[in-house]
Amino acid sequence: MNIQIFGMSKSFDTKKAERWFKERRIKYQYIDLISKGVSPGEYRSIKAAVGGFDALVNKSCRAYEALYMAYITPQAAEEKLLEHPELFNAPIVRNGKQATVGYHPEVWQTWE
Repeated sequence: MNIQIFGMSKSFDTKKAERWFKERRIKYQYIDLISKGVSPGEYRSIKAAVGGFDALVNKSCRAYEALYMAYITPQAAEEKLLEHPELFNAPIVRNGKQATVGYHPEVWQTWE
């Protein structure tokens, strides 16, 4: 199992996800979305695993409205998402080609 947690240090759900893996002594790699972001290749892989762009975007964050995300084309919205990682829902937990957005221990338990 090669677990990666893409999250934000201030996100409560990111902290819960980290705690869940620590309690089970499952090694994981933490990637800070704000400082490191997500590469275009990782983004495509995660987007395919979680069911698309809408699952990845936090529509309630301030940056979503400030960047007029609701009014731009889908391609431009994806570019903005990669430029402004604070728009991502967190945590994004990835195991190879599988991924979840948010806190979903019931899914993580099924991963081997």
